[in-house]
Amino acid sequence: MSFAENRRIALVTLVVDDYDRAKAFYCDILGFECLSDQPLGDGKRWLVVKPQGTEGGGLLLAEADGEAQRLAIGNQTGGRVGFFLHTDNFQRDYETMLARGVRFLEEPRHEAYGSVVVFADPYGNRWDLLEPRG
Repeated sequence: MSFAENRRIALVTLVVDDYDRAKAFYCDILGFECLSDQPLGDGKRWLVVKPQGTEGGGLLLAEADGEAQRLAIGNQTGGRVGFFLHTDNFQRDYETMLARGVRFLEEPRHEAYGSVVVFADPYGNRWDLLEPRG
């Protein structure tokens, strides 16, 4: 028996401190679209965002519930870059994000694989903004 050929990662959960703060950053600052923001009861929401115009997966923004989850906010990948935002125009997106107050952790670099810069979300999660070469 084998797996189906049409599989994909649809969502990745990102633990955040506040639904509205996270939604504002990802939608208003990074320009993601909100696919779903539905109440689930007990103050929980099904909040899904993704970069506009893409076929790829999205982020399920999940407000921390309990001390263990609060401790994971901003460190879900142990300090490594854990998220990769690809773009077709590095300079445009870098300048837009800079103007909107995104915190960059380094100067842009031009590597063999493309143009890249590391930035942090409001929680400290590290992201690459990357325009792949080729």
